[in-house]
Amino acid sequence: MEENKPTAATKAKRKYNDANYERIPLDVRKGTKAEYKAAADRAGKSLNAYIQEAVEEKMKREKEQQD
Repeated sequence: MEENKPTAATKAKRKYNDANYERIPLDVRKGTKAEYKAAADRAGKSLNAYIQEAVEEKMKREKEQQD
C-alpha cells in the first residue's frame, strides 16, 4: 500500500495556516451542527464565518453593556 505524502502545495498551506491561524475545537450535541450549518447556509455564510460572526456580535453586546 502506498503512503500518501503531502505535496509541496499542501506543505506550504499547512505552514501558512500554522503561522496565521489558531484552531478552536468546538464540541456540540449531535444534530446541533446540522442546525448551525442550515442557519449559516440561510445567511449565505460558511459555518466557520457564521460562528465567528456570532461570537463577535456577542462580545460587542457584552462590551456595550459594560460601558
